Amino acid sequence: MKKWTIGDPDRNAAQALSRQGGLSGICAEVLVSRGIDTMESAMSFFNADTDEDGGERLSDPFLIKDMREAADTILAAVDSGKSICVYGDYDCDGITATALLYSYIECIGGDVRYYINDRSEGYGLCADALKRLAEEGTELIVTVDNGISAVSEAALAKELGIELVITDHHQPGETLPEAAAVVDPHRNDDLSPFKDLCGCGVALKLVAAMDGGSYDSALEQFSDLAAIATVADVVPLAGENREIVRLGLKYLENTENAGLQALMEAASVKLPVTSMQAAFAIAPRINASGRFASASEAVELLLCEDPDIAAEMAARLSSLNVERKKTEAAIMETIRGRISDDPHILYERVLFLYGEGWHHGVIGIVAAKLVERFGKPVFILSDDGDEARGSARSVAGFSVHKALTACAEVLTKFGGHSGAGGFSLKKENIGAFNEALQKYAAEEFSVMPRLALHADKLLRPEELTVEEISSLASLEPCGEGNPKPLFAMLGARLDGIVPLSGGAHTKLKITYGNKTVLGLMFGMKTAEFPYRAGDMLDILAYPEINTYGGQSAVNLRIEDCRRNGISQKKYFAALDAYERYRRGEGADKALVTRIVPDRNDLAAVWRAIPETDTDMDMVFFEVYSKLPNEMNYCKFRLALDIFTETGLIGTDPYSGTVRRLHVDKKVNLDDSALLAELRSLCNKQN
Repeated sequence: MKKWTIGDPDRNAAQALSRQGGLSGICAEVLVSRGIDTMESAMSFFNADTDEDGGERLSDPFLIKDMREAADTILAAVDSGKSICVYGDYDCDGITATALLYSYIECIGGDVRYYINDRSEGYGLCADALKRLAEEGTELIVTVDNGISAVSEAALAKELGIELVITDHHQPGETLPEAAAVVDPHRNDDLSPFKDLCGCGVALKLVAAMDGGSYDSALEQFSDLAAIATVADVVPLAGENREIVRLGLKYLENTENAGLQALMEAASVKLPVTSMQAAFAIAPRINASGRFASASEAVELLLCEDPDIAAEMAARLSSLNVERKKTEAAIMETIRGRISDDPHILYERVLFLYGEGWHHGVIGIVAAKLVERFGKPVFILSDDGDEARGSARSVAGFSVHKALTACAEVLTKFGGHSGAGGFSLKKENIGAFNEALQKYAAEEFSVMPRLALHADKLLRPEELTVEEISSLASLEPCGEGNPKPLFAMLGARLDGIVPLSGGAHTKLKITYGNKTVLGLMFGMKTAEFPYRAGDMLDILAYPEINTYGGQSAVNLRIEDCRRNGISQKKYFAALDAYERYRRGEGADKALVTRIVPDRNDLAAVWRAIPETDTDMDMVFFEVYSKLPNEMNYCKFRLALDIFTETGLIGTDPYSGTVRRLHVDKKVNLDDSALLAELRSLCNKQN
């Protein structure tokens, strides 16, 4: 079961916001739920205090510290004919920023080239690359989406006689690199009003600065690239980022960039272009080049002016993206097998996994998928010769950067922020790193934070109208910091189940109050859907408008559902107790008698386990419905472990399923070492 939180917006504040701002009631309640509860904060969110062309809605680029110095240095280098290199990063943000700045400098007559590391070189300014660039006559390097932590590399550039301008958006360290300009909104001495730009967003502002501070040309030429990067880099879609994406998506629909045209065609992007299409169709193809080939392939596509050549290059990126998906799936399958062999991996506060030969370009994506599946922070390592390189993804409340800082003694390099990060270490320190990581988590968190799905509010049946749901479009573009509105529906009746695409997806007929709607669960195989018609469910869903034959209706895209009436608080408290015990940390003395299953408990659990693979939670819900005062989730899981130990059942910890096994001989549960251990613990307590 996934953890849910449900917003409870002040309806009086929402009604006032609706009246003053001309917003629908449901739209106003979503904003209030997100802390946007005044006209002032709503105006700031919509960035709607100026004209429609967008330029006036972005703050003066010169407000960013060192921006004027950066613009003057680059323009002077262009005027004097110096050899300039745009030094980018190999992700979508860095690739688009590289193409953007390279194009502009070339357009104004600069002698410019670009350089992006291969993943084998690691992230950011690289000493060997700097030496090669110096040998090739490079006189000025301008970084995009990297460089803020390159203190020693900046010193080397100076020794090599290379002038350096750094533009970045990552958090700086205590010491800034020495350069002609260091442009980063996160500098402690930066007084610019908007801090959450991506690297390409900073590059867009640099172009505006080089154009005298006007955004007109920069937005017209490059906001399409900046919009894709902003969505792909998961920076908050509020304030100036919202404006960059709003305008960029509009320009993207009629882009003159042949590479983007070809990429959208290859990705089957339909108009109007949405932030979701940018995030899940366009950006992954750009990213695939840096993961499975050279990021230069994507840069060349974005710089290409020949539509036929661009089409071939876009097809190549699409094939790389398919390869990326296959590689991810192979690693996930390996991890599935490992967890099935050793379920104790899942009991740890932080999930740590290491594999030889795992592709460095996808372990971050794999980590994110594991966070979504198991609701815990995930750190993954892959070998790289004598060193191992890792990627981490986390949940709200557990900072990856703080965790890596606590483990710094065994790391050779690390960086990141609260939600994600990268790190490297000597292979002989892998065990020490995991120990340090788990120690940090244990010392800092008595109860670990878990991933939670957040609904903006409880949806009322009367709000399921085409007019109300259509009004939510005013919140677009949606993405990080401004997610697509998600709503809770408690006590909905499941009336029908229909397989789609041969059972690969599932359509549900649902009655909620006096409304009947259809809900789609993409990726939910009908054969694995655990509920039956007549069940009362709690649902988290995205309402959408479906138009067919000229008629519009509200449909639901269901994110999650569970049996109505389950206490989430009790469930997760019991799950935490179970994992603590299975980690060898013992049990709270006050809880011992409540978590040890007796024969009646074991019998009840046994009777509920079917002979086919069934979701563990569904089995628990059935037992709990019959024994609400005796059964809790910790006791239930311990009962399953006893049956597993004695060979009576089979479990798949990865998918969370259980099934009864065919056993030819009589099994005595008293032979279970776990049961004996639990009884001993209970006897000591008594």
